[in-house]
Amino acid sequence: MTIPDYQTLMLPVLRLSANEPVRVADLVMPIAAEFSLTEEDLEELLPSGRMRRLNNRIHWAKTYLSKAGLLESPSRGYFVATQEGRKVLENSPERINNAFLIRYEKFQDFRARGKETNVVKNSVGLSLSDDPATPEEQIDNAYAMLRSSLGTDLLERILQNSPSFFEGLIIELMISMGYGGSHARAARQLGRSGDGGVDGVIDEDRLGLDRVYLQAKRYKADNVVGRPDVQGFVGSLVGLGANKGIFVTTSSFSKQAQEYAEGLVQRIILIDGALLTKLMVEHGVGVRTSRTISIQRMDEDFFAEEL
Repeated sequence: MTIPDYQTLMLPVLRLSANEPVRVADLVMPIAAEFSLTEEDLEELLPSGRMRRLNNRIHWAKTYLSKAGLLESPSRGYFVATQEGRKVLENSPERINNAFLIRYEKFQDFRARGKETNVVKNSVGLSLSDDPATPEEQIDNAYAMLRSSLGTDLLERILQNSPSFFEGLIIELMISMGYGGSHARAARQLGRSGDGGVDGVIDEDRLGLDRVYLQAKRYKADNVVGRPDVQGFVGSLVGLGANKGIFVTTSSFSKQAQEYAEGLVQRIILIDGALLTKLMVEHGVGVRTSRTISIQRMDEDFFAEEL
């Protein structure tokens, strides 16, 4: 089952914290059982990879209930229903969400503060507190959308430039990833090997103890690289007595090509357009930082007093 959004989790979180202080981690399994979540659901991470999605949604359900005065924190990391929270449960509500919480003055003040600080809006114009996704999920989703758009833009610009520019881009990327030793050394080797079926060779380490052979295809998105192309590249490697190769394309590889590469004795890495642009962004090739946003969290250790 799909993990419920944080507003759907508000009622279970309030109910499970009605009798004694609990932590977010304490609610994971009871909520998983209530919503028939699988082990795979429990391990699902946010796009950032820094937090489990269910834990994040429980955290934000707790946060919004607290802003309305239905939960309070008796000690570090723990929360429990307030008298008002227990009163809400006595009335057996079918659902608690932001529309329910807006009746509380404390929550109204919380919403008003968000509007005063010009709360970021998502692509469909919903404010953070109206969207079914948690604020962190919205940030991650927006980031993923920006990265996807950047990847598309990078591929378009690569195709607009010359084949020699593409070779130079691969040189830059390989060196940024720790291969090639230097621009001069890599430039002398790439595109000058003179071997059929191989576009270049680059040192795997700075001393040149091992080498990686390259094949680069600057294709449009609809020109899929098939198994015959990969086979031809592998045949060239065999002729050179090499066992490591990287095949780079701006398009994609067919399923047959991927399966063939996976079953080889030689170590062949296939880099399609999506992976190419991902590596370019990760290693700062052809991109630069436009904006850096730092998100702070409360430091619980700072507020911990020794008894």
